[in-house]
Amino acid sequence: MSTKKAAVVRKVITWIVTIFFAVIVVFPFYYMIVMSITPDSDILSNNIGLIPSSVYLGNIVKALTQTMLVRQFLNTIFVSLCILVLQVITSLLAAYAFAFLDFKGKKAIFMVFLATMMMPSETTIISNYLDVSSWGWLDTYQVLIIPLAASALGIFLLRQYFMTMAKEIREAAMIDGCSETRFLWRIATPLAKPMIAAFSVTAFLSAWGQYMWPLLVTSKDEMRVVQVGITAMQDADSNLSMGLALASVMLVTVPSLLVFLIGHKQLVEGMMAGAVKG
Repeated sequence: MSTKKAAVVRKVITWIVTIFFAVIVVFPFYYMIVMSITPDSDILSNNIGLIPSSVYLGNIVKALTQTMLVRQFLNTIFVSLCILVLQVITSLLAAYAFAFLDFKGKKAIFMVFLATMMMPSETTIISNYLDVSSWGWLDTYQVLIIPLAASALGIFLLRQYFMTMAKEIREAAMIDGCSETRFLWRIATPLAKPMIAAFSVTAFLSAWGQYMWPLLVTSKDEMRVVQVGITAMQDADSNLSMGLALASVMLVTVPSLLVFLIGHKQLVEGMMAGAVKG
C-alpha cells in the first residue's frame, strides 16, 4: 500500500472512531430532549422512538410556569456570574503578587495554595457551614458566592502565565513611572486575555454545577439554585411526571452546553498559549 493510500486509510479510520465516540457522548442529550417533548402517556407506554412523531411543548411550559425553575434559574445565573467575576479578580491579584512581587514566604504560601487544590471540598464544608451559620448568612446570596470567591486553580494558571511574560516589559513600565496596580490592569491583564478567557469558561461551568454547598446552605425554594431545586422538586413530589422532570433537566443543561460551545475555542487557545510559552 502506498504512503498516500495509507494516509487516507488512517484519516478515514480516525473519522470513524471520532464519529462513533461523538455519537456515544451526544446520544444521551439527544434522547433527553426527545423524552422532554414527549407526552407522559407515550413515555409510560414505552411508545418512544429516536425520532419523535410529534412535538409536545407542554412539559416545557409546565416547567417554566408551574415550578420555581425560572427563579432558581435566575439565581444560578446571578451566582455563577458573581463567582466568575470574583474568581477572575482575586486570581489576577494573587497571581500577579506571586509572579512579580518579592515578599517573605512567597514560595511557602504558594505551595499552600497548591495544596488546597488537592484537598476535597468535603473536608472543609462542615467548618465553613458552621462559620456562615454563625454569621446569619444561611439562605442568602452571599453564602452562595463569598465562600467560592477565590480559586487556587485560577491563581495557579494565571501565575504560570505571568511567569512567561518578558521581565523587560515590567521593568520598562516601572522606569516610565507605572505603578504596580496600573501595570497589572493596563498591561499584564490584557496580555493574559487568552488564559483569563480559558479560566472564565472553567469557572462558570464549575459554579453552574455546584450542588453540595448550595444544598447545605439553602432551604427556601426561592434561594435555591437549579441543581438543588430539581432534586428537591423530585423528592417533594414522587408523582412528578417524567416528561416534566426531563424538561426541567434539559432547560438546566442547555445553558452550560452553550457556554462550553461558545467558549471551547478560548479554552483550548488559553491552555495552548500557556503550554507553548511555558
